[in-house]
Amino acid sequence: MFAFKYMEPFIVSARKYRPSQFKDVVGQQAITNTLESAIENNHLAQALLFTGPRGVGKTTCARILAKKINQDGTEQTDEDFAFNIFELDAASNNSVDDIRNLIDQVRIPPQVGNYKVYIIDEVHMLSSAAFNAFLKTLEEPPKHAIFILATTEKHKIIPTILSRCQIFDFRRITVKDIKNHLTEIAKSEGIEAEDDALHIIAQKADGALRDALSIFDRVVSFSGNKLTRKAVTENLNVLDYTYFFKVTELLLANDIPNVLLLFNDIIAKGFDGHHFIMGLASHFRDLMVCKNPETISLLEVGEQVKKMYLEQSKNTDQSFLIKGIDIANSSDLKYKTSRNQRLLIELCLMQLASLTFESSNSEEKKKLSLNIKETPFVIPPSYYKSESNNVSTKEVKLVSEKEPSYQNTSSVESISNREEKEEIKTPKKIEKKTITELKKTSENLGNRVSAYAIKSIEHKKKIEKEFNSNQTEEKELPKKTFTQKEMLDVWKKYSEKISKEGKYNLHSHLTMGTPVLKGTTIHLEFPNHTIKTEVERAQHDILLYIKEKLQNYDIDIEITVNEKIKKKFAYTPLEKFEKLKEKNPLIETLRKEFGLEL
Repeated sequence: MFAFKYMEPFIVSARKYRPSQFKDVVGQQAITNTLESAIENNHLAQALLFTGPRGVGKTTCARILAKKINQDGTEQTDEDFAFNIFELDAASNNSVDDIRNLIDQVRIPPQVGNYKVYIIDEVHMLSSAAFNAFLKTLEEPPKHAIFILATTEKHKIIPTILSRCQIFDFRRITVKDIKNHLTEIAKSEGIEAEDDALHIIAQKADGALRDALSIFDRVVSFSGNKLTRKAVTENLNVLDYTYFFKVTELLLANDIPNVLLLFNDIIAKGFDGHHFIMGLASHFRDLMVCKNPETISLLEVGEQVKKMYLEQSKNTDQSFLIKGIDIANSSDLKYKTSRNQRLLIELCLMQLASLTFESSNSEEKKKLSLNIKETPFVIPPSYYKSESNNVSTKEVKLVSEKEPSYQNTSSVESISNREEKEEIKTPKKIEKKTITELKKTSENLGNRVSAYAIKSIEHKKKIEKEFNSNQTEEKELPKKTFTQKEMLDVWKKYSEKISKEGKYNLHSHLTMGTPVLKGTTIHLEFPNHTIKTEVERAQHDILLYIKEKLQNYDIDIEITVNEKIKKKFAYTPLEKFEKLKEKNPLIETLRKEFGLEL
């Protein structure tokens, strides 16, 4: 025979520790004080609306109120006035008939106590017809009837109902209040609970005390009488805050490989990437809050964790945190629509790790740029001197980049004199100076003299004179004579060439009129400035082509605008025929022979 041990039925904490008095209600002191004062002063409205998030005490306060208004001091301590309290679940009783049955019950006065209290939960679920049927009774109820409506979605209730009720807005319960309440329950249950463990439960509840108590029961069932932070994080699948501290340290150290490895460990443990990036953004927010003593109160964490936040916030820059929150938040928004969600988070981490790297790099560059001396010289232009033996010499003219050139005249003169002496001794072996050597020479010059100084001007004139004399000695380019017909043939070939290249606009402009040759200058005439501008853009290419084909490098192009020549262009069929007739009179004979008409 098996002996069965008798087990008492388990009562969940949400029911076991449900407040029976207003003073026991957690986190709603403003509302409970108002209701108590209204009862004492006989100033209670007959229609009340309790609205707020789930699990914050709306139904609890309604039951306490219903019990309290019927107490006169002669009742027993355990009297709950069950005959005077009627609860209606509007989610399942939302029809007009259900409201009519309720209205019929309202007319009957209470047998015990002074008031009948009707608590309608989830009142927003009533149909519009049911609301309309309820309006008159709600506006003018019997003296013994009090209606308490409870809802989580006030916006779904029609305005005519709202205007007939006294509205009480229940707020979310703070993490601190929930944690303190859980601490008391843990003590009464004989459970050893770490402060951080209860704090995680309070955060997970998101302002709902009922949810917090349900989580508490679940975690106690998992870990027994000793509640640790590790047990809570494992059971609730909550990412431990220590991970975020490690990630932030690696990001500040620009350690991208280890950040990616740590993220891989987090994913391997079954945590969602979306949950991770949201937690990281919140972690940056908490670090930002710790930067200012005035905002530390916004940090809802335990004392031990608060110290860790304060320590890490000292090592983080405010600009890093602001950019970090922005990048993490944008990844959070893109996560659901992203096809490669893991890559999105990894890219976010790489961007975050690069923030401090870029800032440190920019600071280093700034320091380097301050140490670099600005040189007043650019690459000096040179001139060449060609002789029959194909030996070229190079003279340097130093020019300033921004301001007129600054030169040490005496130094430059000595350099030029030395070169002249070397040229006399070895005329066929002249050493070419490289650009770097020239730069070094310019940098090593002593005291600089303004380009407008007399010595500088004289030296410039000397160099210019030598350069011009050397230019005359250079081999002259061909200057072969050519006729108007030869020029027109080359012009036609160039037009055909650009037409094949797809430059149809330019081809149309160049074939618009006939170029006229005057000496070595080709004169072009166009009807407007727009065409002139477009041809001028291609003028360099045209000249290169014509000079090469005609073997004459003195050719130039002159473009003028003559708006009168617009009339010469043919637009209508008759005008086109007249233009063709000008070119070939035989077309008229052809038209007459065949009897053609335009």
